[in-house]
Amino acid sequence: MENPDHVLIVDDDRGIRELLAGYLEKNGMRTSLAANGRQMRAVLEQGAPDLIVLDLMLPGEDGLALCRDLRAGKWRTVPVLMLTARGEETDRIIGLEMGADDYLAKPFAVRELLARIRAVLRRARMLPVNMQVTEAAQLLAFGDWRLDTTARHLLDADGTMVALSGAEYRLLRVFLDHPQRVLTRDQLLNLTQGRQSDQFDRSIDLLVSRLRQRLQDTAREPRYIKTLRSEGYVFSAAVTLLGGQQ
Repeated sequence: MENPDHVLIVDDDRGIRELLAGYLEKNGMRTSLAANGRQMRAVLEQGAPDLIVLDLMLPGEDGLALCRDLRAGKWRTVPVLMLTARGEETDRIIGLEMGADDYLAKPFAVRELLARIRAVLRRARMLPVNMQVTEAAQLLAFGDWRLDTTARHLLDADGTMVALSGAEYRLLRVFLDHPQRVLTRDQLLNLTQGRQSDQFDRSIDLLVSRLRQRLQDTAREPRYIKTLRSEGYVFSAAVTLLGGQQ
């Protein structure tokens, strides 16, 4: 029997924690519970979960601060689904900027939360099916950078590792597998997150902005990711496969 997915629920409302835990466990998952950042870190030290459901509005350190710390530390690759109490666009945007993989506004149906969790886990565990780069190639080189596709590390010209969140890695991998090709926002969202966008969805633009910062790239004078107005984005640098065959 396969090990059940382990979900860490971080919410200061005991009723919500227990409700979500009961529903997820009823659907075959294992859960751990935390009411604040201190308890969250205590659970993490016992072993990284498969996913963290993180409430935005927490006493003390809020969800944004905790998400930022997660992305900067040894748990940077653990997917995060952020819960926002107000459902305002600003909260969602800031959450995505801090490195959340998805968000869900309260109040929500537990069935939708389960579907979102499963979708995030699927995306975290597999690359899009239409990516054709062989995994025998351990390094993808472009400009001053190399991407280690085995360890999922970005390396600069000096060999220093630059940490990537799971969402940043997936987006960079899409670009590297489709260089010199215009990709629309809808295509990028579908390839990286497995869903369609709506007219107010800015998550891809925010993710591109975060990735540009990692690559020390700029929108005004881009070396790697160019914006094509009304069309989408194109990765303009040449990509070379190292350690494998093309």
